[in-house]
Amino acid sequence: MNAHSRRSFIRTALGGAAGLIVLPNIMPRGLFAAPGPNSRIQVAQIGCGRMGREDMEGVMAHKLARVVAVCDVDKKRAALAKQRVIEFYKAAGEADVAVQVYHDYRELLSRPDIDAIVVSTPDHWHALIAIEGALAGKHLFVQKPITYDVAEAIALRKVVRAKKVVLQTGSQQRSEKPWSSFRTASELVRNGRIGTLKTIRIGIGLDRPKGKPPAPQPVPANLDFERWLGPAPEQPYMEDRVHPQDNFGRPGWITTEDFGLGMITNWGTHHVDIAQWAMGQENGGPKTIEATAMFMTNDVWTVHTTYHVDMRYPNGVLVVLDDKFENGVHFEGTEGWIFCTRGSARVTSSDPNAPEQADRKGALRASDPKLLEPLGPNAIRWPPSQDHYLNWLEAVAAGRDPVAPVEHAVRTLEACFAAWVAMKLNRKLTWDVTKEKFVDDPQANALLRRKPRKPEYDFNRILSKAPERA
Repeated sequence: MNAHSRRSFIRTALGGAAGLIVLPNIMPRGLFAAPGPNSRIQVAQIGCGRMGREDMEGVMAHKLARVVAVCDVDKKRAALAKQRVIEFYKAAGEADVAVQVYHDYRELLSRPDIDAIVVSTPDHWHALIAIEGALAGKHLFVQKPITYDVAEAIALRKVVRAKKVVLQTGSQQRSEKPWSSFRTASELVRNGRIGTLKTIRIGIGLDRPKGKPPAPQPVPANLDFERWLGPAPEQPYMEDRVHPQDNFGRPGWITTEDFGLGMITNWGTHHVDIAQWAMGQENGGPKTIEATAMFMTNDVWTVHTTYHVDMRYPNGVLVVLDDKFENGVHFEGTEGWIFCTRGSARVTSSDPNAPEQADRKGALRASDPKLLEPLGPNAIRWPPSQDHYLNWLEAVAAGRDPVAPVEHAVRTLEACFAAWVAMKLNRKLTWDVTKEKFVDDPQANALLRRKPRKPEYDFNRILSKAPERA
């Protein structure tokens, strides 16, 4: 079955009843029962590290999809990903499992039989791979933050809509599994359960210095470090700035500004997304931003440590982020408060909240238990999404937006990035939501796009060749 026939098969399976497309999670059981391997959505996993393995497992769990290829610039991780795919499908009863390993994602994108890609690379690679994937007509699951900087996010949004592909961001707090507390809390707040919303306090954890000064190391034979660096600034290899070579623990790129901006975009995009959703600003953003922060010095890591951010939104709501807050989102209104968190999940090893304490308090709390009572039949409700990966796959099959679409992801990135700029400049900034830049501030606006290390990593250069690739 060719790619066109397979897509037609999938759409036909979904298209029998219009109501099922609107509410995919109430489709009858067995609608996708035991499809053959070639009738599924063919998916490729790009980036096979800690989150890549989790994303790949999440996609493989659903029979609507079939993982047919994996790609990583670390040969060791690519080989392990291939092995896992083979083990998974053999355990499901398949005797002969075909999965191709790629070193260069561009070769993977040239395959017409691949319908969708999952981008689980370090943040500095999200935009380039996703943009080229969209140009190649592939549907996208992109880990958060959607891109490294604002210019990349705007470019990706334009390409996704121009090419009419489906993009889901890895903002899994919008789905029931595994943390329903965020959906419940944000729906209640959006429906006025706590009266007029006044303040949202967000805790996103704290990164501390590694305690090691920068020191170049030999590049492992299994890692193509030049390709791993991609658009990031030239620098020597250091394992603590890339990823562990002997395990899938927390990678160092998360705490190195050349590759990721630290907790403000790492966990910030999770919780700020929920905050903006709850107050009806998922297509908006802050009006003013004030922030202070300390940044790591003389350390292999370079991101911020302690921080305080105040963002005032056009509706008057004040959003506050502070390293001293418990991890989660605390909504405060004229008639009470509601707090949501992931419960026992820890942000980093330095997270001040003990898991047993978080468990005892609960993942969903309120100033009055009555505030958490179910909403009525006429309430504003979020799109149904029991499982974040399944929601994406169903959206691809139905040709509709998923629960975490590209526009919302871009706006969340913009808010968090604006906070980072304010942290760097240590002064008040004004953000223009419509123009997507700072007001009368060339210094701040200069930070909205980073110059790529080489022309080949410039997304504008890629877009200029779009007619050739489309």
